[in-house]
Amino acid sequence: MTKPIVNIDELEYAEFGKGEQFHAERAPVSTRIGASKLGYAVIRLAPGKRAWPYHAHYVIEEMFYVLDGEGTLRHADEEFPIRAGDFICAPADPAQPHQIINTSDAPLTYIALGNESDTDVFLYPDSGKYGVWHGKTRDLDAPDSFLVFARKETAVGYWDGEVEDDSEE
Repeated sequence: MTKPIVNIDELEYAEFGKGEQFHAERAPVSTRIGASKLGYAVIRLAPGKRAWPYHAHYVIEEMFYVLDGEGTLRHADEEFPIRAGDFICAPADPAQPHQIINTSDAPLTYIALGNESDTDVFLYPDSGKYGVWHGKTRDLDAPDSFLVFARKETAVGYWDGEVEDDSEE
């Protein structure tokens, strides 16, 4: 049986990100303590960084709790100052995209918590793309898993590749 408790000083962080803006350290918690219905991790952001692009979910609701530091929450086209002790709600609602940015001169650390789901659809308003995820694992090589990102203008029609005349009449 998995030990149902882990202390924050026992967590192992992995770095991820891309480019100048996106860089973070993430320590998974839920898998360490045997959780299956909720996913949670501790995220650390250096000054000026953000972990993920501004995005919204259709299925997964997220909650964040700021452990240490200060920053800015982008939420539904507004910005809010955040600091240690703040709880933040990011509902499963395409009209409520969100992003946490470390706008301070010191590290920002927070807990990210969300319901686990085999499927989600997400929107990225800044880049005009959307994504679709499905799978019981994060292993994209698994036969029943996939992750697709696209833009509406590059999407194919329903009948594309199914019949000779695939025009959408």
